[in-house]
Amino acid sequence: MNILHVDPSLLAVDKPANLATIPGGWDAGETSLLKLLEPEYGRLWVVHRLDKVTSGVVIFARSAEAHRALSILFEARAVSKTYRALVNGVPDWDNHTARHRLRPDMGHTHRTAIDHANGKAAATHFRMLDRLAGCSLLEATPETGRTHQVRAHAAALGFPLLGDTLYGAPSSDLIARPALHAWSLKFEFEGKPFSFTAPYPEDFGNALKQGKDGLHGPR
Repeated sequence: MNILHVDPSLLAVDKPANLATIPGGWDAGETSLLKLLEPEYGRLWVVHRLDKVTSGVVIFARSAEAHRALSILFEARAVSKTYRALVNGVPDWDNHTARHRLRPDMGHTHRTAIDHANGKAAATHFRMLDRLAGCSLLEATPETGRTHQVRAHAAALGFPLLGDTLYGAPSSDLIARPALHAWSLKFEFEGKPFSFTAPYPEDFGNALKQGKDGLHGPR
């Protein structure tokens, strides 16, 4: 487990992909990041979550007081969250903001749907980082924290994440999961600025390299 930061108030971790942040409600015995960490770090309070398939930065509070303060920051949108995503296709824009309204938990797959009439307001800012062979590396900065927001918005723009078959992408030879990585979190807490960044995991880094090799030829 890659621990990014630990102090008496908070714990920042680089979560591996395909590991739930907390146990699922339908399976209390499921292995989760929380269950793996608590034997070493004591009781932890959940401040936010990542999808099971998503890798990257997660923070936990280490006291009830810290939990209250951090939860207020997230609710007030005072935490800057940045994701990196590999998407199918190559957009012709360098910057774009998706504002499709979202309605979560649709059907047995719990898919988030675009619903302009009844959905909740959501906004995700996308920035082009690299155009590759048949895919692109985007930076995604969500203003809101809706379920599957980055995945649903990318698909709504016509550029679903590599491997994200739930949102209409074909299966990918480059990566076996939705290619989404929680790259960084930035916020001010207890009068101090905090900034955590998680490096690309192996599967994401390999997919990115293959995309570059396909565009420029092997290096």
